[in-house]
Amino acid sequence: MNLVRAFTSTVRHHGQRPAMLDAARSYTWAEFGMRVSRVAGMLERFGAMSGRHFGILARNGFRYEELKWAGFWLGAIPVPLNFRLAPPEIAQILDDAQCTHVMVESVFAPMLEHPALAPWRNRVTIFGESAGANAAPYESLLADATPVPASDPDPDADALLLYTGGTTGRSKGVRLSHSNILSNNLAFGLAVGARPEHVYLHAAPMFHSADLLALGWFLQGAAQCFLPMFSPQAFLETIARHQVGAVVTVPTMLIGTVSSPEFSAADTSSLRVLIYGAAPMALEWVERVAAAFPDVELFNCYGLTETAPDLTIFDAREFRAAIKHMSTSGEREGPLLSVGKPNALNELRVVAPDGREVAPGDAGELIARGPNIMKGYHKRDDETRATLRDGWLYTGDIARIDAAGYVYLLDRLKDMVITGGENVYSSEVEAVLHRHPAIAEAVIVGVPDERLGEMVTAVIVAKPGLRPSAEEIAAHCRAFLGGFKVPRRFEFVEQLPKSALGKVLKGEIRQSRQQEKPHVQPG
Repeated sequence: MNLVRAFTSTVRHHGQRPAMLDAARSYTWAEFGMRVSRVAGMLERFGAMSGRHFGILARNGFRYEELKWAGFWLGAIPVPLNFRLAPPEIAQILDDAQCTHVMVESVFAPMLEHPALAPWRNRVTIFGESAGANAAPYESLLADATPVPASDPDPDADALLLYTGGTTGRSKGVRLSHSNILSNNLAFGLAVGARPEHVYLHAAPMFHSADLLALGWFLQGAAQCFLPMFSPQAFLETIARHQVGAVVTVPTMLIGTVSSPEFSAADTSSLRVLIYGAAPMALEWVERVAAAFPDVELFNCYGLTETAPDLTIFDAREFRAAIKHMSTSGEREGPLLSVGKPNALNELRVVAPDGREVAPGDAGELIARGPNIMKGYHKRDDETRATLRDGWLYTGDIARIDAAGYVYLLDRLKDMVITGGENVYSSEVEAVLHRHPAIAEAVIVGVPDERLGEMVTAVIVAKPGLRPSAEEIAAHCRAFLGGFKVPRRFEFVEQLPKSALGKVLKGEIRQSRQQEKPHVQPG
């Protein structure tokens, strides 16, 4: 089975049911299927073909969904682009993937004025808006396009190339096959009880691997709706307008929503399944979110882009029971600190540095095996071999698994900070900080934050006689990095703790700050 066969089956079985819900115009599955075949013809004119990459730079919307599925239809490989990245970072991805063309939503057209993207200007189509009625260029191209026959890719062929940060500071492309994506969603859909009557809301950014979890509903013929940009008000209004039944979020979204003044009057009665992942959430917020949505099945999950993306799920009944136990007993230990248990198709182990499996409850590196594990990193054979060994994916996460099978994440080997559901790699930000003429040394750590999960924090040693301001350094970072990577907190110290060999003891720095009370951001 490949994604194209699965898609055509969905269109055939659910033809007259609603597929894409939009404030301007909605489409049935039959209409959506025809549009996808025409968009495939449009992309083919732009050079997209089997085995070739093309970029998508857009907010969430049904046209994004059409572009992605049109790529699958052709056997071409979509490359979703994180619009929060800086233009040089986007250019690096386009160059690495050797994209034949880039579809750009009009709101991001100003990015093309940046010199780094100059070589791509003649390979770009600015198509209007991803959702809504304002997409005349897109609709005109679609109307003029000739539908093309569906391809029949090998299940193990590349389907999607998703870029994630690397320890070297450069993004690396994760190659996900048709079978990777389909198998993961089979396990995930079963675990969370995905149903065709649930309207699914794409709230997580569609450039993020979390959006792949929509497939559990998509392939059952559940209607899909889209949130172009998150705000608590827009999130709540969309749930009410389309009677949303299921959504995958990150903690930042949930914290912002239950804290918003609009929440008390909002209609969320249609919601049946509420899932969050991608970042830790303070237990106090877990308790508050559970109380705010008392009638939904609430799930916590964990995964990686490399696993398409889910590895664990915390069963809703067990999760509620653990929350209730914490609320009544005051106990802050036990399964509630975990990310649940392995999904149905994954084996998880915790191993020592020598590769031997450790005893239950002991800490080590978490490794995973299953049909959802990526094919490898695009054009990065050495990193692929280091990550995929003897059929196992080495996650780089320090974890323990208790006797009952609950997985507890303890630390990250890669010194990664997860802020608002986005991965920030410390080495990348540190490299930019070290370019500043007034900085002698700098390290990046994550500091607990109630809204973002972790706050990107820069610990800096200034050069003698110099003291740059936080505002000055932040402006310097914004010139090279996407906004979510720019430190939100700056600390100036006289020296950094180091080992006898002169290596900075980042673990010591991080540990001292993670013991602080979570920072509460205003508003």
